[in-house]
Amino acid sequence: MALDMQSIYMLASGGSRAMEQLDTTTNNIANANTDGFKKLLIKEMSQRLDENGGDANHLFVFPRFQETLIDMKQGPLRQTGNPLDFAIEGSGYFLVQKGGEKILTRSGHFFLNEEGYLVDKNGNFLLDDRDKPIKLDSRKRVDLGEDGTIYQQGEAVAKLQIKDFAKIEPMGDTYYLAKGSEQPATYKLKQGFLEGSNLNPIVEMTSLITAQRRFEMYSNMIKSLEQLNQKTNEIGKA
Repeated sequence: MALDMQSIYMLASGGSRAMEQLDTTTNNIANANTDGFKKLLIKEMSQRLDENGGDANHLFVFPRFQETLIDMKQGPLRQTGNPLDFAIEGSGYFLVQKGGEKILTRSGHFFLNEEGYLVDKNGNFLLDDRDKPIKLDSRKRVDLGEDGTIYQQGEAVAKLQIKDFAKIEPMGDTYYLAKGSEQPATYKLKQGFLEGSNLNPIVEMTSLITAQRRFEMYSNMIKSLEQLNQKTNEIGKA
């Protein structure tokens, strides 16, 4: 493969990775005030075509996307005073039912629907430790123990299901899918609190500027390469 074609592929690949970094950082900034949001990270890798292996003069190495990582660092806890706001201090996730699927979230802002079931902002059922939706009496006070047990007038009526996994995959809107093996969750639940986003907006703005400069660098290099090739073709025709 000609050296200029290698350069075009490498620069185009680098530009695509820079755009992915821009999109991820922009998404992080947009969720700076989203309860339960966890910062997303892009992991890249260097790819070399085997057909060029061993030829030091024609190495074809380019950056490519490997996977999206999630920064699971604890977010700050904010007191709301709402008895149906729950925050996880430690590891683990709430389990909610979306259609026929069980998904994970750290966003603990819950409501009682018209039938008295605990649901999240999108109407998904919050699940107890028996995989059942939790139904409460709206006329009675709700108290939550640190272990996730829900009490009404001193009587235990349900226990929240909190699970942790070795690997999770973001779905958007603070939801995650379990992808790795289950592992012990170490946590305390706090009633009347919400966990905020775990990202630092100033750090993310700095990352955004870096990603923009990276994209501009690749774009300018591609333009320069095109101009160089054009001049080379003109010389060849002279």
